[in-house]
Amino acid sequence: MAMTVRDVMNRFVVAVETSASFTDVVTAMCRFRVEAVPVVDADRRVVGMVCDDDLLLREIDRRPGDLLFEGPARRRERRRAGGRTAGEIMTSPPITVTEDTDLRRAACLMHRNRVKQLPVVDGGTGRIVGVLRKADLLRAFCRSPEDIRDDVQAVVLRHAAHVDVRVEDGVVVLSGTVERRSGIAPLLEEVGKVDGVVDVTCDVTFLIDDLDRPASPGRRRGEGRASWTWRP
Repeated sequence: MAMTVRDVMNRFVVAVETSASFTDVVTAMCRFRVEAVPVVDADRRVVGMVCDDDLLLREIDRRPGDLLFEGPARRRERRRAGGRTAGEIMTSPPITVTEDTDLRRAACLMHRNRVKQLPVVDGGTGRIVGVLRKADLLRAFCRSPEDIRDDVQAVVLRHAAHVDVRVEDGVVVLSGTVERRSGIAPLLEEVGKVDGVVDVTCDVTFLIDDLDRPASPGRRRGEGRASWTWRP
């Protein structure tokens, strides 16, 4: 079963309100040793994020610039650098996830948007219920070999393959027999998506080679062996 944000999220949230001063934001981040804080409104709905890079803009932006030729992005950056409250400094709109978000999707969002953490919000109210940090994502790779094996075995059964499963240090080794050669790649791909899997090695035989064109009509495609390594 795929892991969701709920499985690894942190329910202890360090957040600030839009009216929090620059100093209050810095103090909160230093006190709790976090690199970013969600900014919430009076109803605890996330309206933005402030990270350490946003705070450093104030120091970086002290250099003189040519205002005549600055673009819209640079103008917004300069305006944020001069902000006095969290509402003026924050990056908005925020990128959020819910507790039911698939962990791989959350990781993709974090990587694609280059953010340090994702606020977790209630799907109904939009209120913040937790945060997901990069360190939390790594916990998916700390699953026990037994848990990984159980999930991989469930995948194997869905593919009706007669395959033995062995797991060591996150590496899954599959050995046995599948009916058709064309079924090997989909099997490996689905096994590779199991949370905690680092690599998949496959050494199986197939009964029917349905990927090889027969030499003459009506000729039966013979069995064979295939060895694959799949990296998720």
